Amino acid sequence: MTEIMQYVTRESAFHRLHPFTKLIFVVVVVALAVLTSDTVMLAALVGAIVAAAVAGGLARDLLRQVPLLVVLAAGLLVLTVLTIPGGETLCHLVPPGVPVIGGAFPVTVGAVDLALAMSLRFAAMIFAFQILVISTQPRDLVHLMDRLRMPVDYTLMFLIALRFIPSLQLEGKRIHEAQLARAYNPGRGPVGKVRGLFPIFIPLVANSLAKATILGLTIDLRGYRSGTRTPMRDLAPGMADIAGICCMGFVVAGYLTLLLI
Repeated sequence: MTEIMQYVTRESAFHRLHPFTKLIFVVVVVALAVLTSDTVMLAALVGAIVAAAVAGGLARDLLRQVPLLVVLAAGLLVLTVLTIPGGETLCHLVPPGVPVIGGAFPVTVGAVDLALAMSLRFAAMIFAFQILVISTQPRDLVHLMDRLRMPVDYTLMFLIALRFIPSLQLEGKRIHEAQLARAYNPGRGPVGKVRGLFPIFIPLVANSLAKATILGLTIDLRGYRSGTRTPMRDLAPGMADIAGICCMGFVVAGYLTLLLI
């Protein structure tokens, strides 16, 4: 299994961009996704992000998030159908021929449209953030946040979160393989899968707490509270960054124009 939220060493157009340009890209995508409720525009936004990832050679890494988005879309659809009925009824979750409760939980056009818009909105934001993470080294992100005068505690929490996600995923995979090597068989079906999670979560949480203690001691030993930092390298924006920022400016201007029309 490939780790998620992990920097990918590769030579691509996104890797060569300045971290600040990619951060602006994420901010623009999040702003457009939040301010847009039209499913067509949201679909165009997601398509533009995927096209940019294909052009930058990151499509394969980006599309690994599709299973997560499918589960999220299904959950949002069920939630909107149960809570926000509105518009023309397409079908019913419970067929009308069922006694007593027949015709319950109608699936309406309004609920489907809202679920689709929310799913596309989350897809755009997740894809944009994934591009930022897989194409930017953590040290460059930390240096950028320091340049932006972000509080150092928030910078540290952000970096630890980025580093711990793939680490925990890899350790969980190893624990699962160790349990299989011991011939642990929790059974089949949903009940067996739930029972199989406990032998993984318990040692995973215990190991994470031990790592947190070691990490805290390491931070203190390296003089975290001294306030003195020396970056390994200082990146400078290039022509590609200027062109990218100009393109994003045109996109924002075009969107604002559509809103005012």
